[in-house]
Amino acid sequence: MQVTETLNEGLKRAYAITVTAAELDEKVNEKLAEAQPEIEMKGFRKGKVPMPLLKKQFGPRLLGESMQEAIDGAMNKHFEDSGDRPALQPDVKMTDEDWKEGDDINVVMSYEALPEVPEVDFSVIKIEKLVAKADDASVDEALANLAETAQDFKDRKKGSKAKDGDQIVIDFVGKVDGEAFEGGAAEDYPLTLGSGSFIPGFEEQLVGVKAGEEKAVEVKFPEEYGAENLAGKDAVFDVTVKAVKEPVAAEINDELAQKFGAEDLEALKGQIRERLEAEYAGAARAVMKRTLLDELDGLVSFDLPPSLVEAEAKQIAHQLYHEEHPEDHGHDHGEMEPTDEHNKLAERRVRLGLLLAELGQKAEVEVSDSEMTQAIMNQARQYPGQERAFFDYVRQNPQMQQQLRAPIFEDKVIDHIVEGAQVTEKEVSKDDLQKAVEALDEE
Repeated sequence: MQVTETLNEGLKRAYAITVTAAELDEKVNEKLAEAQPEIEMKGFRKGKVPMPLLKKQFGPRLLGESMQEAIDGAMNKHFEDSGDRPALQPDVKMTDEDWKEGDDINVVMSYEALPEVPEVDFSVIKIEKLVAKADDASVDEALANLAETAQDFKDRKKGSKAKDGDQIVIDFVGKVDGEAFEGGAAEDYPLTLGSGSFIPGFEEQLVGVKAGEEKAVEVKFPEEYGAENLAGKDAVFDVTVKAVKEPVAAEINDELAQKFGAEDLEALKGQIRERLEAEYAGAARAVMKRTLLDELDGLVSFDLPPSLVEAEAKQIAHQLYHEEHPEDHGHDHGEMEPTDEHNKLAERRVRLGLLLAELGQKAEVEVSDSEMTQAIMNQARQYPGQERAFFDYVRQNPQMQQQLRAPIFEDKVIDHIVEGAQVTEKEVSKDDLQKAVEALDEE
């Protein structure tokens, strides 16, 4: 077997690989000899079938397997000897279009090698960690919001008109072509105006009604309505308004706290404070992580595989297109042409991705099974009732596993770098922290 370098330009590599006919024949013979003791054939005892007959019978099939193994073996040996790591799957092509049995195999292998990533002295990295405490005003604000979610309704003054956000208690009967339809009637139904719980146009016509009033609400069922017998049909609902109620926030007391599972009001405030400070810590970490990545980006410089940068730039262009055109859910918009800005961002992402991967590998950072299980469970919560199916899907999908593993690995590498960096804490207000987070989106 012979491997000859034909291209060595930057990170681009190409090699001509020759597997001789003799080497290939030897591999086929080895496979036949290994299988011979177990082969039975009419006219011969088990394990006594002559080699020439075996070769005639099984040789063509084993030839293809041997070719693939020989080429794979040559590639693996090359990467082992050279130390190269391909950025993407190497491109391998046979150059002999009219190859026939008995000929040498000539193959061209080309790839882009991953670059040598320079060492980084973490001790020269200076980063600031923002710390925000949950003050009493923030806790009280969150508590008031909780009280609103636990709101009740009380009767408005007699003769008051219903406003958006009010609750009205109604009896109603729906009719299509003068005939009542199944499921179109109810008594003492509590409807919050503006909730969107009824078909479009229904609630809007009830704004301004009074208790004791009767009203005919005319609507049209949507074309895509679930019940085929009603889809697209005009309907009239005869509505009787029995009460008009205004929303009232729940009182902030021990009873409210117990509704949310706390022992008393002080315990609820403590839980809110912990939740807020956990949110602040998450936001502060995002700011610190961006600062750290900026520092790393300025510290290192090395050649980048063009194919990785190109693929990342196209992905960025595609993602930004859909963010700017949320109405376009398809992928038939043609290929997005990356701009200079997309390419610059792609270079940064590829550079930092390669750097973090290298630092993580040297530090022997690993994602544990329990961390992966937790990540899958968190993702599965987005599919209520289908958690088990999602779990099984991820277990059978290596690409999905990698998508979940990558951010965990990155965060652990970030933690490793922070341990060796110069970190100073700075106490800030909630508003200052919010401004720092908003600045991330603007960059």
